[in-house]
Amino acid sequence: MGQNDKKVYILDTNVLLHEPLAIYSFQEHDVIIPMTVLEELDHIKDRRKDVSRDARIAIRAIDDALRDATPEEILAGVLLKKAGDDAVSGHISIYPDHALPEDTGFLPAQNNNDNKIINTALYLQRSHAEQMVVLVTKDINMRLKAKGAGMQHVEDYRTDQLISDVSMMSKGFRELDHSFWDDVGDCESFQEGRDTFHLVSDALLPQAFPNEYILDETDQFAARVVASSDHKVTLHDLGRERLMARQAWGVHPKNIYQGLALDALLDPSLDLVVLTGPAGCGKTLLALAAALELVVEKGIYSKVIVTRNTPEIAESIGFLPGTEEEKMAPWLAAITDTLEVLHRHDESPDGSMEYIMDKANIQFKSVNFMRGRSIQNALVLLDECQNLTASQLKTIITRCGEGTKIVCSGNLSQIDSNYLTPVTSGLTYIAERFRSFEGSAHVYLNGVVRSRLASFAEEKL
Repeated sequence: MGQNDKKVYILDTNVLLHEPLAIYSFQEHDVIIPMTVLEELDHIKDRRKDVSRDARIAIRAIDDALRDATPEEILAGVLLKKAGDDAVSGHISIYPDHALPEDTGFLPAQNNNDNKIINTALYLQRSHAEQMVVLVTKDINMRLKAKGAGMQHVEDYRTDQLISDVSMMSKGFRELDHSFWDDVGDCESFQEGRDTFHLVSDALLPQAFPNEYILDETDQFAARVVASSDHKVTLHDLGRERLMARQAWGVHPKNIYQGLALDALLDPSLDLVVLTGPAGCGKTLLALAAALELVVEKGIYSKVIVTRNTPEIAESIGFLPGTEEEKMAPWLAAITDTLEVLHRHDESPDGSMEYIMDKANIQFKSVNFMRGRSIQNALVLLDECQNLTASQLKTIITRCGEGTKIVCSGNLSQIDSNYLTPVTSGLTYIAERFRSFEGSAHVYLNGVVRSRLASFAEEKL
């Protein structure tokens, strides 16, 4: 690659907080870190927030890349070397943006770090006219300001973005608008105990992935992809009636999508289940009911660990009285509300809840305290995943040890993070990345079943 073919990427602070090892994502191109970005990382690394950890990792990554370099080499650019990745041939450099000429005539930068970084990008765009200079930031407003100031190339950080539009995201099932069996013709079927399996041509189900559900309303047919090899797809015949007859802790599915979700949740061979869908579709209720069924009734797991993303948890958890679980209670009210629903008809609902929480060994844990643990023989319910980044979800999922199942649920239309979108959410990333993993399933729960008011609000507001 010639020098003129190499692009110059200027990284904003939020990119390094979103993905601390982002400097290695630009392969053969050059990465420039403005000094202002390092100063922002320095301020953030000591805060009592979850993001401080990402800041420290980003600082260490930059330090590792520049550790043996002289000041002159750091200004000129040091070759990015990542262990085990020979494809990286770009360079990284630190740009002293405080030394920009005073007559640059760009945005007023006094006490405005965004403007300082934009000015750096504009200056480099002018001084490197022979190369494409790109400002990379996850801040939408900063992208607009940069373009308005004359920056030709401004981009979001998309390396961890597996799809370009959330509408392209797999729902975990495919619904056929015709009779499945009319297309199949002759097929090989066999029994294993009570279960029936069919071998069909992969031409009928192109790009089928493990544990994808097949629905045919015409013939009331429902099946799950078990395997795909030798131009054949093996289907586990589930049957709509049997799916709708499934139950967990007294909860029966109200529609076929909840039936699919219960099938995945109650299957101990699946280590990861991803549930997505609108508010009121039953994600939390089904996950908790299945957890109680698997722990209390079937004894497959020894405990239930419930956790969720809490943006301000690191600051405000310390001011709440009580133990960790008592401090987590306000953020996990959705779980206790669901427990109340499951036991509202009991003679003594409060006594039933206390008994079940003790019997199922339900533990409320902060996401912050999940790191460094190895969770064994547990069922982990991770709620509100839409607000987690891919790296945060990776941190939690890699904590799961032998005999542990994790359920990730969330609503991609209710993202609270300033730097996440439905496309870049960790929930979307995990659902797409694990599509080919035989130990995972994803179900999008169509339809709101909470109430007619909730259904109308979800549809019209």
